[in-house]
Order: sequence, then C-alpha cells, then structure tokens
Amino acid sequence: MTEPYFASATDVCVHYGPVIALAPTSLDLERGVAVALVGANGSGKTTLLSLLAGLTAPTDGEIAVNGEVAMVTQHREHHGWMPLSVDEVLRMGRYGTRGLLGRLGADDRRALDEAAERLEVQHLRRRAFGELSGGQQQRVLVAQALAAQPDLLLLDEPITGLDLPSQLRILDVIAEHARSGGTVVFSTHHLAEARRADRVLLMAGCVLADGAPDDVLVPELLAEAFGGRVIRQDGSSIVVDDHGHDGVHGHTHVPDLVPHHSLHPHAHEHERDGDGSRS
Repeated sequence: MTEPYFASATDVCVHYGPVIALAPTSLDLERGVAVALVGANGSGKTTLLSLLAGLTAPTDGEIAVNGEVAMVTQHREHHGWMPLSVDEVLRMGRYGTRGLLGRLGADDRRALDEAAERLEVQHLRRRAFGELSGGQQQRVLVAQALAAQPDLLLLDEPITGLDLPSQLRILDVIAEHARSGGTVVFSTHHLAEARRADRVLLMAGCVLADGAPDDVLVPELLAEAFGGRVIRQDGSSIVVDDHGHDGVHGHTHVPDLVPHHSLHPHAHEHERDGDGSRS
C-alpha cells in the first residue's frame, strides 16, 4: 500500500545548546505538492529542510521520511573550487543507486540525460564546473538532485541571486516535479516565488501558519512572522521591511507579493556562455 505522505513530523524540535533553532513543529507532506517555506532569517527554514534531509537529528519529537530524498543547499560560491567537469558533478546524483565506484548502467545514463535536459545544461557537460556562472552552477546542482530521481526534493533558497532564465527554469522544474507526483519543499525570502507553490509554511521559529498562499501570505500573518515590519499595502503589493536582513549573497532582500516581471515561460532570454553558446 502506498504511503499517503512522503514525510511526517510530530512535535520535532532542534536545540543547539541554549539556542532553539526550531520549536516543536508538526506537519505532514503529501504527494504531488510544492511547498514554500517563508520567514525571516533564523526562522527555522533551513533547520526544517535539514531535518527532512536527515542531515540534522531532532532534539525531541519524531520525524519519518518515506522514499528517496535529494537536497540542494545554499552557498553555491563554495563549489567553485571543485576540479570536476559538469558531467562528473551530475554523476554524483547516481551515487545513492550505484555507489561511489559502481558503473553506470543504461538507466543511470537515461536519468542523467533527462535531468540535464530539464535544467538546460546538456551542452555544458564537458565544461569545468568551477568555470560556470552562478546560475549555470545552480542548474547543474538541481539537475544532480533530479538525477537521483527523488520522491522528496529539498531546495534551500534555490533561485536567490540568479539570472532570470535560471530562476524561471528552476521554478518550472519545481512545478513539474510536483505535477509528476513528487513533493518539493523550498525556502525563499521572496513572496512572489512562494505564491507559485501549492502550500506555504510561514516560519517564525516554528510553523506559524500553514495553508494555501492566499490564506497565509496576508498582512496580519506576515507582520507577525517578520516582527511587525509590514510597511506598505496598496492593494496590489505588500512590502515587508526586514531591516537590512543580509542574505547569503550579501545584499538586502525586500520580499514582495508582486510577481517578478516576465515570470512566464515565453520570457526566457538565455544568457550566453563565454564561448558564445546559449545557456
């Protein structure tokens, strides 16, 4: 019998000494949905993702995850040193199936080809990973995760700081993975991105609100999650002042509810690689 949920958590919490990274939290993640984690810096988004990935053990409570899990973390700049080709990075996605030294079979090669095509990095496979742009590197890392053919795909701020074509491709892949019956959980500071999800978890040290974007991304709840710093509502947008929150790329994030301009598949204007080819 198929499990109704890919993951379930009951009163899970995480403490690092006296610091509470995540207060008691309960949730179920059903199949076929994209779930956005929204909240200020330090609200528990990354901790929850790490729990689901099995990278962090709960201090208390219980968590159960069914099926294959793949996660793409933040801090892409840390990967620039890797003396590997894009193809070698992609192949890491099959280590869970074949092991570090196992030979790739036809199914493995098919999974790699499909993942590379979905993230539009097939033409980059002979390139050195460290020479790619930030957007190209992130698409390769998401393709690596997809190559594992995960049931549960976890993405920690997957499009922050990327070029628009890379943002669009990754957001499309999130929606495609959910439509195919998988589950995606991704964190974001941008409310426009969260509105594309089927479900939003608003974080404030625990799950403050859980539901459809229209029910969760409302001024009253956002003010509570972001410390009362909702500073403007003009009928079309809500701007949350995060008081100079410093993101992973060192610039201030100002989340808003207005969709990014041209967030539409027909708006792709591909960046060009150094050799003049399209990415």
